[in-house]
Amino acid sequence: MRSLIVEDDQSGMILLRKVLAGFGDVDDVPDGPEAVEAFERAWREGKPYDAIFLDIMMPNMSGHQVLKAVREKEREMRLPRIKEVKVIMTTALDDAESVSQAFHEGRASAYLVKPILRHNIIEEMRKLGLI
Repeated sequence: MRSLIVEDDQSGMILLRKVLAGFGDVDDVPDGPEAVEAFERAWREGKPYDAIFLDIMMPNMSGHQVLKAVREKEREMRLPRIKEVKVIMTTALDDAESVSQAFHEGRASAYLVKPILRHNIIEEMRKLGLI
């Protein structure tokens, strides 16, 4: 499994990296524009990500904006939905509006509210067929 962590908080990134490293290759970026670039680069190199762990509240570009950009790129590539990257939103936002936006507008695969625990990450990866 190949994962991308998009997290501006160092401690959150370290936690995710520790959990995900046991399941394959992990890259991380601190903000949205770098996330979109990493996503595009992975496809150009023929090694697309299986999962993106995406924080919502970040400088420069929100997680919702990143998710929208990723889904637009996938549409441009004419990827069937079954081949889309699994996007797990990781956030402190637990309000209905944010959850609804992630799932309905962005087609997020999962939504984890911080503080995120190791077993929650693994459970979501299993539900999504990543492990």
